[in-house]
Amino acid sequence: MNNQPLLDDLALFRVVVRQRSFAAAARETGLSKAAVSKRIGLLEEALQTRLMHRTTRALALTAQGEIVLQWAERILDDVGAMREDITREKGTVSGMIRLCSSSGFGRKQLAPALSAMARDFPQLEFQLELLDRPVDLIGEGFQLDIRVGAVANGNLICRRIAPNRRVLCASPEYLHRHGSPATPEELSQHQCIAIRERDQEFGHWTLQGPAGTCRVKVKGSLSTSNGEIARAWALDGHGIILRSEWNIAADLQCGALVHLLPDYTQQADVFAAYPERLASSARLRACVEFLEAWFSRQENTSH
Repeated sequence: MNNQPLLDDLALFRVVVRQRSFAAAARETGLSKAAVSKRIGLLEEALQTRLMHRTTRALALTAQGEIVLQWAERILDDVGAMREDITREKGTVSGMIRLCSSSGFGRKQLAPALSAMARDFPQLEFQLELLDRPVDLIGEGFQLDIRVGAVANGNLICRRIAPNRRVLCASPEYLHRHGSPATPEELSQHQCIAIRERDQEFGHWTLQGPAGTCRVKVKGSLSTSNGEIARAWALDGHGIILRSEWNIAADLQCGALVHLLPDYTQQADVFAAYPERLASSARLRACVEFLEAWFSRQENTSH
């Protein structure tokens, strides 16, 4: 009997750990739950150690399981790098890129860019998840995060791929009823629609203006974790929003929203974030460079 762990079993083990569930790992991989359980059992038999504590509600790694996970990450990354070197010699880029973004930016901006890239790089596979919550890039198994705003994490490489800023706006209906703020400080007297998106600070807006940076505490009867919902509420006249220009440019142009305090904006460039261990990945580099060029073309076209 071959008692050496197989690469596929190590990869499956990594999926089970990330999903914290045999059933969820089965759904992701297309295997049955029984097959996942059997494969993990064979991996434990090959390594002669228990990798997980299993209960009806949760999975938890043993101390040996933690060690195996760390080695599995290294081994699978090294094998992936080897395959990339081989394909690079052939002049092609291949493999899976598992990436995430926020729902609004991902749907409106990133998805069309990936559609174009899929045509240019037919040997690449993309798995995109849209999440409006803080994301543990490494812990959740993502290779790339395309996000609005930089990432404060020393274990990640952050590369700016597109300029962006957020602006203040409200509907004519709201301004007719409540008037327009004349200074950033007056925002605290208005209904402001706050967004609990990713790891953005909630309840405070930091703005850059002629006199430098100012920080304003805002409040309102409506808040959400989704930028598209906030935009819809602003269009319905419920309050002032701070949104990226790409998100509300059409609304400003047609007059559905009015730009407020135009001298004050919030910097919110688009970044590509990825783990340091993937810095030499050819497929990640190809993806980031493609997206950088794509967003540059979109910006030039919009001007």
